[in-house]
Parts: sequence; C-alpha cells; structure tokens
Amino acid sequence: MAGAGVDPDWPHVVIVGAGFGGLATAQRLARAPVRVTVVDRNNYHLFVPLLYQVATAALSPADVAEPIRHILGRHPNIRVVLGEVVQVETHAQQITLATGETLNYDRLVVATGSTSSYFGHDEWRRYAPACKSIEEARGIRSRILGAFEEAERDGTADREALMTFVIVGGGPTGVELAGSVAELARYALTSDFRRIRPETARIILIEGGPRILTAFPDSLADYAERALKRLGVQVMTNMPVESITAAGLTAGGRFIPAHTVLWGAGVAPTGAARLLGVSPGLGGRVAVRPDLSVEGLENVYSLGDVAACLDDDGKPLPGLAQVAQQQGDYLGKALYVQLTRGTAPKPFRFHNRGNAAIIGRHAAIFDFGRFRMKGCPAWMLWAIVHVVLLVNFAQRIRVSLQWLWRYLTYRRGARIITTPHIRPSG
Repeated sequence: MAGAGVDPDWPHVVIVGAGFGGLATAQRLARAPVRVTVVDRNNYHLFVPLLYQVATAALSPADVAEPIRHILGRHPNIRVVLGEVVQVETHAQQITLATGETLNYDRLVVATGSTSSYFGHDEWRRYAPACKSIEEARGIRSRILGAFEEAERDGTADREALMTFVIVGGGPTGVELAGSVAELARYALTSDFRRIRPETARIILIEGGPRILTAFPDSLADYAERALKRLGVQVMTNMPVESITAAGLTAGGRFIPAHTVLWGAGVAPTGAARLLGVSPGLGGRVAVRPDLSVEGLENVYSLGDVAACLDDDGKPLPGLAQVAQQQGDYLGKALYVQLTRGTAPKPFRFHNRGNAAIIGRHAAIFDFGRFRMKGCPAWMLWAIVHVVLLVNFAQRIRVSLQWLWRYLTYRRGARIITTPHIRPSG
C-alpha cells in the first residue's frame, strides 16, 4: 500500500540491498515522484568499515548498525521489505522473494554487496572466520575473548597455541584486525587475568604476497608495517596459506600452532550475476555500462561490490564504501532525471576521496593520490571521516564518546562473550 500523498501510478524503483550504494540511491529518490521499495534480508544498514571493532570488543553491534526503517521511515514514497530475492524475471520486470511475494518494477537496482572469499577452500571457513556480518563479528569476539579465558584455566596444556592469534591477509581488513587485536591484548586486558599475561600474546599477520597493503604506496605500507611491529605484531610476507585446521595454520611450508585464526584475505561479490541470468564480468561481478545499467539487460542497474565498473583508465573500481556511496548518489539522481524528464544521464565518474587504513593509536595512513598522510594526523582524520559517515547523529555521538573513553582509559567496554566458545575439531 502506498503512503499518504504517493500516487500508485508513479514509476516503481526496486532496490535490492541496503548497503552504502542501495541506501544512497533510495535517499536520492526520497522526494521524487517515484515509488521506491528497498529489499534486504537484514532489517538494518551495516557500517562495514567499523565491523572489525565489534569483533575486537571496541564497539557494540548497535554502534555500527541502524534499522533501515528508521533511516528511511520519514519518506512516504519509500517502502522497506524484509526478505531475500530468489528469482529475477527481467523479461517480466518482476522479482520473487523467498516468502513467495512478487514485486513488479520499472527500474531494478541490484546492490547486494560482497561476501568473504576463501579462494576455493571453503573448508577453511569453519576454522578461520571472516568479518563480514554482525554474526561473524560477534563470533570472532567470542573466539578471541574465549581463548584468553581458556588459557587462564589451571592445567591448560596448549596455552601457547591459545594465546597465538593469526590474521590471514595483509590488506586493510587484515591490518586493522591485527592492530586492534594487539591493542586489545596489550592494553585492554592487561589487568583482567591472574594466571596469564595477555600482553605476551602472539599476534601474527600472514600475507601471501611480498608486502602488505598492496593498494597503497610503498612508503605508507612500510610505515604501516613498522607501526604494527611496534604493537608487537609479527608480519610474515611471502607466506601463501596451504591449510587451516583446528590446530593451526600452514603457510609457506611452515606450521603455526594457533587456536584462533581470522580471515581477512579476500572478498567476492554475491551471486548477483547468477540471479540476473547474465555472464559474470571481471572478478565474478556484473558487467555494467557507464551509466551503471547492466550489460545485456534493460531497466536493470548494479552498483557497489557486485558491479564491474571501470574507471577512466579502464581499471575496475575497488570494492570500497566511498565507491558504492558515490554510485548510489549518481544513480539516484540519474533515475530521477530519467523517470521524470526522460533525459539520459551522463556517465558515472568516481572521485577518489582517499584510501585509508588504521593500525592503532596515533597510527594510520591516508592516500589521496598526489597527497599522502601518516601517523597521528592521519589517525585523527580517519576517526573524523568515519564518525561523519555514520548514518545518524545518535550513532556519531555514541561512537565518539566510546572512542574518547577508550583513548583516555585504554579500556574496551564491549568485552562480552555472547556465543558459546566451542573450538571446531578436526
């Protein structure tokens, strides 16, 4: 049923996925003479760049997630549907949800994001969880805290393996996870235990290539590696992973006993290409035209991590929040013009606003292309940017206060084990 003042004859835009791209598209259409339906299998928008802080007890899930209805509820022309799309009939311009409900569309926007990739070794997922959802972040937090709890017990035979934490992947996700786990062990937990010294925990960052942070210039990557080492993180490069079991990890021909292995090595687009019935493009993504419409289809668009969108040099744009958000802003405005005036939009152009990674207290890097920052100024800018990007004012205040408290006291208030800590066997 349409909201008050909404004409049922208005064009209908269906947006699948309420991540950065989908949400930005919907918000741009909020005051347009268009009916918008946002479909997501979760009832919340997740601020993925800070999810690792939930995994390492720095923030709570509510700090990085906001109900979609709360974000979009004030716009009468936008409807939110909790559900999962199982079929898209592009010839009939109709989608089907897992509940059996069908939705007809005039324009379809697919922005379903990405998932973790284990490069053909999905059996590793059981032993090395990734951090792509709230459930995974809570599970990782329980694993980390549970490992310290188990090591504290009398008669623990494998204490060294319990206090060894291996992070796989030297990209921004892996670096941020490694730095945050190190700060948790070195500072937040130091006075909590009696039989162990958490600050002696061994944190290892494994990278299969010759250096970490390959998307950054050498000078920034070198600074990040030095900052990690100051935190006590052992950085191992040229160490491709060969196997992961409950007992530990084998990489570069070397076995490392560890009961906690975390995965930050790769991501893959969700199955949007299969859902749309098109051949996958670069990296399994959906091939799109310069206006973000899907190649070979009419009235269907794709953006964010699932879209193979090229920059001016013909290279695929990275799966970053700023890319998805800019695409969403562009597509929302483009659809408004197209549906209300019949005007074709100009091609999408990405404007790089900087790539960043945080290592720890007073240590971060920012790459703006011609201009680069590192150290405390980059750390402060990183914090400001991430607070501003949170979707509402209450979240910004809450996260800012928690970060301030953590900065002043070195404490982390979200040290809660919410899932049973049962180590996988085998």
